Amino acid sequence: MQEPVIRKLSSTFVEKVWGVESLPPPFPPQPAGKRIGEVWFDPPAEFDTLLVKHIFASERLSVQAHPDDTQARSMNVGRNGKSECWVILDSEPGATIAAGFRNKITPSEMREAALDGSIVDQLVWHEVRSGDAFFIPAGTVHAIGGGVSLIEVQQNSDITFRLFDYGRPRELHLEQAMKVADTGPYPSKFRSQMDCESGVLVDGPHFRLTYCRIAASGPQPSLEDGPALLIPFSGQISIDGQTLALGECALASNLGQQRMEGDCLLLIAQPPPPCDLAT
Repeated sequence: MQEPVIRKLSSTFVEKVWGVESLPPPFPPQPAGKRIGEVWFDPPAEFDTLLVKHIFASERLSVQAHPDDTQARSMNVGRNGKSECWVILDSEPGATIAAGFRNKITPSEMREAALDGSIVDQLVWHEVRSGDAFFIPAGTVHAIGGGVSLIEVQQNSDITFRLFDYGRPRELHLEQAMKVADTGPYPSKFRSQMDCESGVLVDGPHFRLTYCRIAASGPQPSLEDGPALLIPFSGQISIDGQTLALGECALASNLGQQRMEGDCLLLIAQPPPPCDLAT
């Protein structure tokens, strides 16, 4: 029997203190009293190096940083580090995300700022709108602001070192963060906007993230050999008789010359070429 062209991934709803009480369509209603902050799409065995999430923030998330692969292994906290990309789905007026510091500081100054809370004001808070994309390499000190919903494509790792958490009763990891954090400004080259018919959001050592608008008369995306994760940003498409819509994620294989039909702005996550893989 021929392998399906796409296979939808199952999802897991994750409660967070900063989550929302009501998820937007097309997500199903959740039980009363639950604050859902993340929807995870379970990584397939064929492509388990990446994790795709939807994130819904009603409040600011903690200020944090993640290690890279080498740091994670040397610190014995995991096999992989965590680089990620945020693609903003929706935002309330004036909503922001934080990435990088206003000025270069030392690790010890960062630690002191984390202890007294002034780290929040030392970060750069970028106002966001739908279609903005931020590549957050491992080491970047960052935080998601309230009133933001986004799609996150990340290395399949959950290693997080919190620096500041607005008084919430959760563990901080100041010493670990001092070892991995980039204490300088956020490079502008890591920010982009989906304002064309297609483009590249991330072309890094751990994954490549592109986007393409699918329309009946438009061009078809060119996928590299190997697996790809298809993540609708808006609308829906049909591939070989299977539909895929906002709120879903699918593993694509054997696409070949299969035509995508419909009206959809599609995110496509793929592994990098073998020569670019981190050792």
